Amino acid sequence: MENDPDALFAGDRGTLDADVRRVLVRILQRRFLLAESSPAEWKLLLEHQQMIESRLNDLFVRLVVDHARGVAYKEQVRSDEVDVPILLKDEAYSRAETLVLVYLRTVFQRETTAGTASARVDVEEVEQTVLTYFSETDGTRASQQRAVRTAIARLDREGIIEEESEGRYRIGSLIEVVLSAEVLRELQRWLDEQTQDAEAPAVREREVVASGASEGDSL
Repeated sequence: MENDPDALFAGDRGTLDADVRRVLVRILQRRFLLAESSPAEWKLLLEHQQMIESRLNDLFVRLVVDHARGVAYKEQVRSDEVDVPILLKDEAYSRAETLVLVYLRTVFQRETTAGTASARVDVEEVEQTVLTYFSETDGTRASQQRAVRTAIARLDREGIIEEESEGRYRIGSLIEVVLSAEVLRELQRWLDEQTQDAEAPAVREREVVASGASEGDSL
């Protein structure tokens, strides 16, 4: 480091500034980078987007930046023509998480179509709807409620919903990215056809993200 004042640590061969490197790491660590919750990182991402894209592409990872919704996320590149090593892992949403996502997306679509500025839900109303798709074979009512609460907590951590007061959440526009209109229709058809003993379809994260794959938080 004495020979190279720009080096951040011993043996450093990187060329990006420390702040830009941190944004790159955040993109790899998280499912989403949101302009609303991380304005400084979002600004750096836009300023250095080409360089960050280049670094991700070297790893066969694609950067998607949705300027309208203020969200950026990564996709695993897949190709039939090139041997692509898979870096990012697909992680399936649980049955409860899938059902909660469908309900949130439906509420968001209904409210925004009606011209409402923001869509909001209460935990109780989410539970009331989602639990109707559970059967006795899915465990006790208490365990079903825990599954729904756990699903809500995960979606809160991912920034899809935001708790504004205890038990009341605002649904962000990120829900449109996570669950495309096409996949929503497919899931709604499944719900319409579901019988008491039917099981939820296997839904991977990469199947419920518009325009392609969304990978899990871990590498």
